[in-house]
Amino acid sequence: MCEKNKRVSRWLETVFGADGVPEFEVNTRTIELLDQLAQISELRGKEVTLLTDDYTHKAAEYTSDATHLQEVLHQGVGLQPGNVGKSTSDLLSVLEGTAEVLKVRDTSMGSFVPAINKLTNDLAEAEKTDRKLGQELAAVRKKMAATMILRKKLQEDLKKIAQVQQVEAATAEERLLNMDFMKNKSRDLTCRNKIAQDKLASRQMKDSLTHQAIVQLAEKITALKQEIAPLKKKLEPYNDLSPSPALARVAIEEVKRELEALDAALEQKVDLMNTLSR
Repeated sequence: MCEKNKRVSRWLETVFGADGVPEFEVNTRTIELLDQLAQISELRGKEVTLLTDDYTHKAAEYTSDATHLQEVLHQGVGLQPGNVGKSTSDLLSVLEGTAEVLKVRDTSMGSFVPAINKLTNDLAEAEKTDRKLGQELAAVRKKMAATMILRKKLQEDLKKIAQVQQVEAATAEERLLNMDFMKNKSRDLTCRNKIAQDKLASRQMKDSLTHQAIVQLAEKITALKQEIAPLKKKLEPYNDLSPSPALARVAIEEVKRELEALDAALEQKVDLMNTLSR
């Protein structure tokens, strides 16, 4: 623990220097945390020192190389830094910029040619990719055009369906109204029929005077007429014979009585029908 306290104290004095170490609560936890920080700081300090030494060494190497190159230029070509023309300086700057763009090690042909070949291959690959993307884009545009046509058709179909639904809704509403009218009419007719039946029951109307009975009677009369027709044809030869006066009078009286009975029955039925219709 004493060793940690000493290490922390030395580190704090190094960090704060002449400003002095501020007061803080000294306990096991704070000493432990400060000791960890001190160790981390020392490691980073060593790393920074190593990097600084490396940069210093590289700077010395670059300075030595620059001095050597200046001597080579001066002795071999007779060029000095102050004697280089503007055009030459511009060309050297372009060469330097090209080397930086191509990321080559130096400005020799052995470095430029592979870099240019690589750029050429990259350009070919880029053009190939561009053509492929162009084809895919054309396919997408074609699909998009088909989709737009389909979308327009679907919109038209939806519009037609909406119109048909409106017509069907109006028709259904009209049918419902007609159905309600028919139901009301049916209830009204049922009520009237019930009232009429009650009236008929209260007046003790005979079944022979109903519409159905009259229709059946008319059918029977028609059938009898059809049966009598052949008999009339058989009696036609005897129509020219002179009848006996006594028999004729008897027949006339019978016919008169039958006519009077029929007239009375007819008047009774007419009176009854008039009474029911009131």
